[in-house]
Amino acid sequence: MRELLLTHGYFLFEDPKERQIMKPYAPLGILYICSHLRSNGFDVDVFDTTFSRRDELFHFLRTEKPSVLGVYANLMTRGNVIATLAVAHEAGWKTVVGGPEPGAYTLEYLQAGADFVVSGEGELTLQELLQALRAGETDFSKIAGLSFLDQNGQMHQMPPRTQIGNLDLQPWPARDAIDIRRYVETWRTHHGSGSINFITARGCPFRCNWCSHQVFGQSHRRRDPVLVVDEVEWLLHEYSPDMVWVSDDVFTINHAWLRTYASEMRRRGLRVPFECISRADRLNAEMLDLLAELGCFRVWIGSESGSQRILDAMERGVKIEQVQNAVKMSRERGIQSGMFLMWGYEGEDLEDIEATIKHVSVSQPDVFFTTVSYPIKGTPYYKKLSDRLVQLEPWGKTSDRELTIKGRHTKVFYNYADKLLRDEVARTKLMQNDGARDQSEVAVLEQHIQEWRTGLLSTYHEVEQ
Repeated sequence: MRELLLTHGYFLFEDPKERQIMKPYAPLGILYICSHLRSNGFDVDVFDTTFSRRDELFHFLRTEKPSVLGVYANLMTRGNVIATLAVAHEAGWKTVVGGPEPGAYTLEYLQAGADFVVSGEGELTLQELLQALRAGETDFSKIAGLSFLDQNGQMHQMPPRTQIGNLDLQPWPARDAIDIRRYVETWRTHHGSGSINFITARGCPFRCNWCSHQVFGQSHRRRDPVLVVDEVEWLLHEYSPDMVWVSDDVFTINHAWLRTYASEMRRRGLRVPFECISRADRLNAEMLDLLAELGCFRVWIGSESGSQRILDAMERGVKIEQVQNAVKMSRERGIQSGMFLMWGYEGEDLEDIEATIKHVSVSQPDVFFTTVSYPIKGTPYYKKLSDRLVQLEPWGKTSDRELTIKGRHTKVFYNYADKLLRDEVARTKLMQNDGARDQSEVAVLEQHIQEWRTGLLSTYHEVEQ
C-alpha cells in the first residue's frame, strides 16, 4: 500500500516559455527522497508532472486512494503547488510541502492547505514523519525540520534538522520511478543531443546576498569522486545520453576533488560532453584543462554585473578581471562560456550599466542571459528591500519575481538596457571579426545603439510607485 506519493509543480506543456526551450531535466530532489525512503522500507511512488498536465494530476488525486502527498515547491511553481494542495486536501490526502520556497513562506503554505512544511533537506524529516503517521501518532513536536498548525491555527516550527553528514551513504536517486528516457529523447528530438543530469555535491558555501540557501544552508558536502564516476558510468550505459548536465551549484569548488574525479574518468576511459556552472574565482588554467579533458563544452559563469562596486555590494567575492580571464581561458581551450547577468540590483546607476555593457563586450562570452534582480524571501537582499516591496497580486497567484520595488527603474528602462547591451556586444564582435569589411551592418547597429541609449536616458527618471 502506497504510503507517500511525491510530485512537483512543473508542467512543461503548460508553460509557453518552457515549450519553446524544451530542455527538461529530471527532478532529482524528489527522486533522492524517494530512494531514501524506499531503502528504509516505505512504499513510495512519484507522479512526475513534467510531461503531464494539471488536470491529469488532479484526476489522479481524486480517484486514487489517498495517503500522504509530498510536493516539491520552488519560486516558479508556487501557483501550481497551491492548486494541487487544494485538490489533494479536498480528496482526503495528508499533504506535505518542501523545497527552496516553503522554508521562507512556512505559514503561507500551511494556511494554503499544507498539513506539514519540511524545511531543509527532506529525507530524514519525511522518514520520521511517515514513521509517526504509520504508528498513528498525533504529536509531531519532536520531528526536527517540521512545521504545522495546531487546532487553533497557531504555527509550530520545530528546530532545524542537522544535515546529512555522509552523502555517500545515500542511495542514488530513484530514476526508475519516472520515465528518464523520455527526458533524454525530448532533448534529442528538439536539440539533436539527448541529455541527462546528476549531482556531485549539495550546497554552496558562498554568500551572495541575493541567493537562497533555504534547503542546504551554506554548507558544501561532496560525494566521493570515485563513487560519482560509478554513477556516471551506469548512466551512460543505462540511458546512452549524448551529453550530461552537472546540476551542482558550483562544480569546480574543490580542486582536489576534480583532480581525483578526472583521474578516475581517465582510468576507466570515460568521456562525455557536459556543461556545468562555476565561478570565475574557482577556474584556473589547470581546472579548465581538466574540464576540457573531461568533455566540458560549456561552462556557465555567474558574472551578474560589470561594475565592481555592484559586485562588492552583492558580496560576490569575485573581481571583474577574474570573469574576463575565465572566459578568455575557456575560449583558448575550446570551451564555450555562458554568462548570467543581473540588472537593477540596489544602487545600480547608469555608469554601472555602461560598465556591464563594456564588460560583456570585452569578454565576448558565447552566450549570455540577463534578468532584472528580484528579492527572494529569506535572503539578505529581501530583508534590505522589505519596506519597499509591493505585491500586486494575491500571494498564491504570483511569485517573488513579480514583486515591485518602489523607487526602482521601470521595466521599460531595463528593456532599453537589454537592447543596448546586445547590440553593443554584437557591434564589438563584428568589428573584431570582420574589421571594417561590413560597414553597412555596423552602421545599422550603431543607429540602434544610439536609439537604445536615448531611450535609456529618457526613461531614467521613471520609477516604480
